[in-house]
Amino acid sequence: MLDRLAPASDSVLDYDRRNLLTYAELLDAADAGVDWLAGALDILGIDPVIDAERARACWDSHLARARWIVGDGLGAAIEAFGTLPRNRVRGSVR
Repeated sequence: MLDRLAPASDSVLDYDRRNLLTYAELLDAADAGVDWLAGALDILGIDPVIDAERARACWDSHLARARWIVGDGLGAAIEAFGTLPRNRVRGSVR
């Protein structure tokens, strides 16, 4: 479940880990020129007709957070996400 607003921290949080896929979807949509109205409904699950203020705030803050993760926060993200268990190919040797 997404918060109304993404965190505004200079470090990567558990919230970011839980919502990494959403961040990726937002970045892809923004890069593809998807209108925020359609993106809010399709990606965030918020109907912008029913709750335009919440939808826009959620879209803007989470897109900004996603851009921070792949921009200024990239070093922190690599460090934080590097602590996640990795899938191993069966039979591979390390």
